[in-house]
Amino acid sequence: MGDSCLCRLSLLLLLQLPTWASTGQFRVIGPSEPIVAVLGGDAMLPCYVFPATNVRNMELRWFRTTLEESVFVYRNQRERKDEQMAEQERKDEQMAEYAGRTSVDFLAHGEAAVNIHDIRVSDSGTYTCFFKTGSFFEEANLELKVAGVGSAPQVYIQGPEEDGVRVVCAASGWFPKPQVQWRDVSGKKILAFSEAHTQDAEELFSVEATLVVRDSSVGNVTCSILNPILGQERAAAIFIPEPFFPQASPWKPAFAVSLTVMGLLLFGAGCFLHREHSAKLQILQERKQKRLEKEEDKKTKEQALKEKDELQAELGQRKAAYLAAWRKAQLYAGSVILDPGSAHASIDLSPGKTSLTWKDSSGSEIWSVLGLEGITSGRWYWEVRIRNGDHSEWTVGICREDVERTGWYIESLGKGFWVVRWGKHGYFTDGKCDTGFPVKQECCRVGVFLDYSEGDVSFYDMAEGSHIFSLPQASFSGTLFPYFSFKSGCGSLELPASLNNSSLEETLRPSGKGLISGSAVDDVAPGADFPLLSGSPEL
Repeated sequence: MGDSCLCRLSLLLLLQLPTWASTGQFRVIGPSEPIVAVLGGDAMLPCYVFPATNVRNMELRWFRTTLEESVFVYRNQRERKDEQMAEQERKDEQMAEYAGRTSVDFLAHGEAAVNIHDIRVSDSGTYTCFFKTGSFFEEANLELKVAGVGSAPQVYIQGPEEDGVRVVCAASGWFPKPQVQWRDVSGKKILAFSEAHTQDAEELFSVEATLVVRDSSVGNVTCSILNPILGQERAAAIFIPEPFFPQASPWKPAFAVSLTVMGLLLFGAGCFLHREHSAKLQILQERKQKRLEKEEDKKTKEQALKEKDELQAELGQRKAAYLAAWRKAQLYAGSVILDPGSAHASIDLSPGKTSLTWKDSSGSEIWSVLGLEGITSGRWYWEVRIRNGDHSEWTVGICREDVERTGWYIESLGKGFWVVRWGKHGYFTDGKCDTGFPVKQECCRVGVFLDYSEGDVSFYDMAEGSHIFSLPQASFSGTLFPYFSFKSGCGSLELPASLNNSSLEETLRPSGKGLISGSAVDDVAPGADFPLLSGSPEL
């Protein structure tokens, strides 16, 4: 009965394999155990697909934390008309530290591996292999551990130490931090010793272990250095001659008794002198304390008057700056109407074209839409409300009219995008993870400010009344459009109606929760240097 069930299960799996392969779906599988590589050598990071498929016709990518941190990128060359352009695109996406150190091998049908040459300490960590065909992709994680065996230990006698001999063991060029052990001539471990570790510019460890040998009959001692990952050990021994140990002298007991008697006499005399000196010192201390109290009281009064004057001056300056900003404010706050013709097929627009919802969670493209009205001059401000944003990866900002918005593209300054993006690692911009901001709670209400003539693009957290980020000053030409996109997860973006005069006045009120106009205030530049005006009720 059992053999019959096993045969039926095997037949069912064989029948389903062609169906699975025909749908283009597969699993990506990486090594279950960490890969160990030696410093200066090579490391192979393999991954394979199940069921086995020709991976040469796929897009393959190995990266560290995000897709932008690419270690190696491979695309099907048959789909590229210009191989030189394809090679340049691959180099542009690759992290600089891996340039010229990586290559790809196709090991078997359905299996590929990236080779990293000249292994460094910084190569240690987690990698992700990403396999994509059409709109379907899968990925798997693998770990690389880097290890290096440094110099053999140098053991030497440093000199006498109390009633023993100090012996030092030193080694360098090890990674990770090595383990040190001392043993006596019989092989027994010596536990009482001290050690210190340091790292050089290449993050390699140096170690210095110190042992004090007090038993003159020990003879040999051995110092061993062990690499915990490779399990490789290097050792060195040293012989300590008996004359190196301090010798006992017959006059030492008599000297100790004499020293004790002299110490008692000196202690008695010292006590008497100390008592006399303490009485005089107490009188002087009391006089000095009274003088210090008077001086401190005077300084406290002077400091209080100074702080009062400085506070009044600061309040006057801040009040004048706020009133000047209010008079010169020319901020145009308005609502944005979305352009159905620019919307991706997976984005659902509301009837009023003021909100969008991502209705398709499959594929690996970027789902985006533009505002209906183009911008060629002036100052503009609009707000975006995000619903269920903590489960999605979204982007807001502006872009040029001629940007590429098909398939998988990079939203960066060089491509014509001035945006801020929220992802699993927090906020970042320009399509680079190394410009990311510290991870914090995702904003549910983002304000976007654009000054076309000044080249200022700034983003604000309107729920907290705080500044998120201001992009470097740009020189705009042509038509710009409001830009919105989703990359993963699920959620929706809503564009509130235009702000009226009263709401603008409330926004610009100096309560620490509002947005000041992008206009210049005397010598104060707009944008990041003066985004919010913190204040108090006195202002």
